[in-house]
Amino acid sequence: METIANRPDEPIAVGTDLGAIFISLELSRSSWVVTALLPGGGEKMSRHTIPGGDLAGLLARFSRLREKAQARTGRHFPIIVIQEAGLDGFWIHRALLSERIESHVVDPASIATSRRRRRAKTDRLDGETLVRTLLAFKRGEPRVCAMVQAPSPEDEDCRRITRERKVLIAERVEHVNRIKGLLFAQGIRGYEPLRRDRRAGDGRDLPPHLKAQILRELDRLELLLGQIKAVEAERDAMLAGEAQDRDTPEAAKTLLNIRGIGPEVAALLCSEGLFRHFDNRRQVAAYAGLAPTPWQSGAVSREQGVSKAGNPRLRSTMIQLAWLWLGHQPQSALTRWFRERVEQNGGRQRKTAIVALARKLLVALWKYVTSGAVIEGAAMKPQAA
Repeated sequence: METIANRPDEPIAVGTDLGAIFISLELSRSSWVVTALLPGGGEKMSRHTIPGGDLAGLLARFSRLREKAQARTGRHFPIIVIQEAGLDGFWIHRALLSERIESHVVDPASIATSRRRRRAKTDRLDGETLVRTLLAFKRGEPRVCAMVQAPSPEDEDCRRITRERKVLIAERVEHVNRIKGLLFAQGIRGYEPLRRDRRAGDGRDLPPHLKAQILRELDRLELLLGQIKAVEAERDAMLAGEAQDRDTPEAAKTLLNIRGIGPEVAALLCSEGLFRHFDNRRQVAAYAGLAPTPWQSGAVSREQGVSKAGNPRLRSTMIQLAWLWLGHQPQSALTRWFRERVEQNGGRQRKTAIVALARKLLVALWKYVTSGAVIEGAAMKPQAA
């Protein structure tokens, strides 16, 4: 134990025959920290700071690093870059790819860290950790980290509609609750700000400042209602004119044929999950964070529940859809499975069973939009004449 406790804090580089220049980027609003490991320089890593957002300065630094490596070895080396997924999104990644630079975006939560003591965190340590993670990934170690698959600009833009609508709905709830709370403090109950006659009132006088505040709240509420209607119209137009060259052609229109699935759910499922390519059902469940998480050690073996490591929007939507599925699809095989599962537990653990139903339903919908496999017992909407 004394030998383990006295290990140096400075990490030791893994010896490797470098066939490239490995670079990590630590991105922040004010500065970008570039950590590089060059061939011919041993295990020492160099660090450079660039003003945040200076892409031209970053490319110039890459050129100088390439020239330095060529002067040392007399060879020309490619550059491989890694960065964490964060506030900057994928624009830097796409810019590097357009310059024919190999770029990777890593999920920072997937990088293993020491649990022996309180972890030190600096830009220097984080940069070196990213470089070593990139080295291990390029050596072919499969589980050293989880690289993020960057969506195309078109797929990323399609997400805007459903995400904006969700933000607008949350703001609408805030204004409605605020108006109801102000009136409740005056003994006025039963007022619904979402009705068309919201400005009519019930004839009771209100204090002048309170009345002015409520009128301003109504102005903001009506503005939100107009924006929600515009976003929904844009969503419906997108569903009606969906492109034919995507991995899941006509996916949203296909989902709309199933009873219980409306435009919002169909658009969110396609934009948040089903636009991607999956090799098997386990990948589908894992992407939504609905995959089970086992805990096994010796004679102890139990389940910890779902991993919650995937897309939270897709996961919450699937759980809501699972509850709706029970009412709209009572004769489907999935609904019968849920009822039998709950009856076996004496009517308990409905929340646990609904998460399992959400996982099964997501896999079934994925098979439906990719291969046309109809969900057993599912009722379809009547076709318009």
